[in-house]
Formats: sequence, structure tokens, C-alpha cells
Amino acid sequence: MSRPAPLAVLPLTNVLRSLMTATISSSPLLLPPSLAIMSVLANTSNPVLNPDRNPILRYFLKKTFYAQFCAGENALEVQRTIDSLKKIGFGGVMLCYAKEVVLTEAQMKDLASCETDAAVEECVRNEITPWANGTMETVRLAPPGDFVALKFTGAGRQALHALSERLPPPAALESAIDSICQLAASRGVRLLFDAEQQALQPGIDDWSLKYMRKYNTPDAAVVYGTYQAYLKGASAVLSQHLAAAREGGFALGVKLVRGAYLGNDPRHLIHDSKADTDLTYDGIAEALLRKQWNAQLQPHTEAEGSAAFPNVSVVLATHNRDSVLKAQAILSEGKIDADVAFAQLQGMADEVSCELVTTSSGAAEKARAYKYLVWGSTGECMKYLLRRAYENRDAMQRTRDGRDAMRTELLRRVKSLFGLAR
Repeated sequence: MSRPAPLAVLPLTNVLRSLMTATISSSPLLLPPSLAIMSVLANTSNPVLNPDRNPILRYFLKKTFYAQFCAGENALEVQRTIDSLKKIGFGGVMLCYAKEVVLTEAQMKDLASCETDAAVEECVRNEITPWANGTMETVRLAPPGDFVALKFTGAGRQALHALSERLPPPAALESAIDSICQLAASRGVRLLFDAEQQALQPGIDDWSLKYMRKYNTPDAAVVYGTYQAYLKGASAVLSQHLAAAREGGFALGVKLVRGAYLGNDPRHLIHDSKADTDLTYDGIAEALLRKQWNAQLQPHTEAEGSAAFPNVSVVLATHNRDSVLKAQAILSEGKIDADVAFAQLQGMADEVSCELVTTSSGAAEKARAYKYLVWGSTGECMKYLLRRAYENRDAMQRTRDGRDAMRTELLRRVKSLFGLAR
């Protein structure tokens, strides 16, 4: 008996909207003007071009691009989106608050000024507190067992300054992060500390390890760090963190991604080819799933090679079908006891996500599929939507694959009306 088409689980509106989005994103003719328009909308100070102040513009965006990639503007809409995804068969969501601190050019050039007495109160009031409140609300919206993703740079100048200098979080921000971690732990929600540009990533790695030591238990992770496999140094950093987890007696939370800042990170820090990145990603994933060192993930010191591999909780965040299939093959062996989740962005790689939903079985059943999505007003989400548009442009072949998959699914549904397809 043949399996149902994976995309058959999607509502027709999702298929049509995904086809429209992927068609625009893969078109050399339509994509450049679309990116230009979205860039203006994401960065404008003109109230007419602000979706939160222009109801006509807001209606159009909310029914199209916003609906494709975002969860909702309020708790009711977010809950409705989460319910619809779980009804399809997803294990849950990875929820992120979309609002970002917008800094002037002068503020960006003089980040150190945020530490002066005159600026501290302003930074806390206008930047850290709104970020903390939005993130706390996100933790309350996420169902127990699900994830909340957070970007430290959303907390503004003090976070940017401390991260760029590899300093500890300033007092107000440290208090806010502790409150977020404590609320997440009490609700059974897991936190993903997202990766960012390499200029800030060493500081983010420091903070990730700091809070993993504080809140992760020997058996499970509350806090996950993010490791970008396209960086040549990713394996070394992860090996160091694994050593710290073993020595500290806590589970290491690992969100493994290929990388999202190809246009911003220094080229010499990135693998020379996509094949090298794929090899690193799949090798690290295998080492984590098997809890065994290998060519891609080696012990930090020779002595560690004979020591027990530390406990890990793993999120394999990838749109690459081959990587998903390789991980599923390892899980199907039935000897894997790692806590594993797969994740893709909402509105992207649905052909991969839905295949995960419809084919998980046996030992791989516990490795559930999640969708990463943001919430906030249409205007607040514009910068996120712009990043997704650029990501689709940079991964043109993958975008075309998604377009073709949606086109095939729509054709299958039309044929089924006439009894020509299942």
C-alpha cells in the first residue's frame, strides 16, 4: 500500500500561498522588485508605509507573506496557528518574538556610550525591558514541551556592546535573562539562544554556556546553544562545549544549523564549498545522535576521547532533505537515546517537514518535527519577513524545489477530483 503524498496534510490555502511565495522568490523577474518593496516597508519611518498604521497595507501583507511565515499578532492568533500545526501532525513549535530594537547609525557607532550613567536608564527602559517583556510573553504562549527562540541583540545597545567585547551580560539584562530562564524551566518550555553574526557569536557562545551550566540538568536541557556548521570553527567550539558539559555534569543543548549569515560573516571563516558544509553538518549530527566522537566532532583533548560522551539534547534544524534522511536512518537503528527534534522554518521546506510528519515510525517516532515561527504585529515582523525573502533568494535551488513540490501537490489534488490520483 503506497503512502499518502506528504503535502496532502496541508490545507489547500497553505498550498496555494506557498506556491505563490515560492514562485515569486524563485523568479529572476519578480524577486528583485519584491525585495526592494519589502526593504522599504521594513525600514521606513513613513506612517503611510507602516503596516501597523496603514490598514489596507496591513490587510494585504497579513493575508499573504505574513500568513506564510508568522504565527499571529496576539495570543489568540498564535494559539490558533499552533493548534493548526499540531492538528497536521507537528510535534510543536519554536516560537520567537519578532520585535527588534531599531538603533540609529550614531547609536550603532558608539555602543560603549550605553554603559555611561546617563544612558543606562534609557537603554533599560527603551530596549532591555520591552525585549524582556516580549520574550516572557512568548514563553507564556508556548505550550509545555515546545521551544522559545530568542536573539540577544534584540535587547539593544547594552547587549550588542557586551557581546562584541565578550563581556558578561550587564546587570539589568542578566536579571532579565534569569527571569526568562526561570519561567521557561517552571513551564517546561525550552529556550533556543539563536546564532547571529560572527562578530557577536563568540560572546553569544559564552552566554549560552553560562546559562546551560545554570539551568540544564544532567538529564535534560532547558537552554540550547546554536552551532552553525558552515563555520570552519564550529566543530572545535562544540567540542569545547561538550567537554564543559561533561565536566559540569549537565546536558548540552545543541541546535545544529548550516548557517544564516553567508552575506555578512567573513568569507575565510566559512567552509570553502557547500559540500564541505554538508559533510560537517551530517558528521556533527551523527556524532551527537550516536554520542560518539568521529572525524567531524573530535574530543577537545586526547584524554577526553576515552571518557563517556556527555548527555545531549539535539535540535536538527535543516531544510536539507538528505540530512534529514541520514539522521532518520541513524534513529531507525533503535539504539539512540538522545533527545532529538527536527525543525524547519514556518512557510519554508514544507515538503521536508510534511514528509517528517507522515513517515516517522518505530524508533524515529520520538524525533518529532517542529516549525519555527515568529509572532508580533505585521509591522514588527517586517524585518523578519525581509530576512526570509533574502534567504529564499540565496537558496534559489531549494526555493525552486519547494515551488515544484507545491505545484505537483496542487496538480495531484486537481487529478484526485476526477479520480485520477490518490
